[in-house]
Amino acid sequence: MTPKSTTAKNTAAKNTAAHGSPADAPHPGRSGPAWLVLAVACAGQFMVILDSSIVNVALPSLDRDLGFPPAGLAWVVNGYLLAFAGFLLLGGRAADLFGHRRTLTVGLVLFSASSLAGGLATVPAVLVAARVAQGMGAALLAPATLAVINTGFAAGRERARAFGAWSAAGGVGGTAGAVAGGALTTGLSWRWVFLINVPIGAVLVAAALTALPRTRTGRREPLDLAGAVTGTAGLAALVYGVMHGTDHGWTSAPVIGPAVAGLLLLGAFVLVEARFAERPMMPLRLLRVRGVAAGNGMLLLFGGIAIAMWYFTSLFLQNVLGYGAFRAGLGQTPAAVTFVLVARWAAGLLPRLGVRPLILASSACFLAGFGWLSQADAGSTYLTGILGPTLLIAAGIGLTFPTLMAATTAGVPEDDAGAIGGLAQTASQVGGSIGLAVLTTAGAYDRVFLIAAGLALAIALSSPLLPHRGRG
Repeated sequence: MTPKSTTAKNTAAKNTAAHGSPADAPHPGRSGPAWLVLAVACAGQFMVILDSSIVNVALPSLDRDLGFPPAGLAWVVNGYLLAFAGFLLLGGRAADLFGHRRTLTVGLVLFSASSLAGGLATVPAVLVAARVAQGMGAALLAPATLAVINTGFAAGRERARAFGAWSAAGGVGGTAGAVAGGALTTGLSWRWVFLINVPIGAVLVAAALTALPRTRTGRREPLDLAGAVTGTAGLAALVYGVMHGTDHGWTSAPVIGPAVAGLLLLGAFVLVEARFAERPMMPLRLLRVRGVAAGNGMLLLFGGIAIAMWYFTSLFLQNVLGYGAFRAGLGQTPAAVTFVLVARWAAGLLPRLGVRPLILASSACFLAGFGWLSQADAGSTYLTGILGPTLLIAAGIGLTFPTLMAATTAGVPEDDAGAIGGLAQTASQVGGSIGLAVLTTAGAYDRVFLIAAGLALAIALSSPLLPHRGRG
């Protein structure tokens, strides 16, 4: 090696150490340009979160066309959420064992194919089955997108910015659901709520095959079948029971039976992973990493906060202020924009300030925003009672989500990136499902928003448990 090349190599190493990998430098987690890798990850996350809410506005139209039985219509939404929550851990481990590119691509294909089946459905059973398959595809896709971020971008500022963009994409997807669903249903047909995923999925498959390396961290190891069955069935049963709490009462058999079965299965899952699994689906040693244990516990609480913001403020706009679904979606647009901007800003601050200051700042935004929002009533206007507090809460979400995701995945080996991604998203999803069921029983919007403020306070008090630096 010549002195000139040695000098160039040393200079590049110094620059990389100081600033992270250059955006156009080769990286083991990507074979295409960094912007394309990030676009694939963000678009996949956007699709997953969008489809958890976009169908809501279309429910009356598809009910008229297909003729659902009285209790069947809810399963168009619940089927997706149940499969998504139940299979996330399995999807995360599949990304580690079979490779991030392969798992992400399979998830996209399954998601798009089931969207096509749902858009062409002529009977209720086919549509519900398609939504369950969609949820399974999402459970493969979502942790793979997070693993791509965690392995495709260098630790430090580069990865923090990627986390910010990925978090913003999910937030925009959740908020855009009502607007996009209303526009597609009104302008075309409810079928396009599903069919729109097909061309988008095809483009993303092509982009993923271009941007991600052919072989990633896939390993020739057996799948932990006992862990997969107990973990997936346990999560699905627990979420199923919680979903029925509002309709049947918390002490009824449809709630207690599945919830107890779910907890027993999850207990069996822990036993299998700790004692019997040769290659555990969720290695329990990862929970000894400080950020993993504390971060996932806080993501459970955060799931309830996010539900209180996006779901219950939408209901307040419609049920109390008399907005239509489309107008309510537009009413949440300023908050969505705020979330995107703050999430990107927080990603830049994280390497410099660390985790705890951002969590404390977000908790202050939550407390002020939900306290203000709890004062709104039928006499409030959008400008005086809704806009200000929702902007504060959205800023808090923008500070919290990328920060917790970075803290949760920091210090984890790349071979376990998929498993940690699945666990983090499982915590957030299950927290949202439980939060929705619990907050629905609050009986009044002011109580919902005050409970959400209490969850924010719990996150603030838990912040010392997180590692100070969450650089990834």
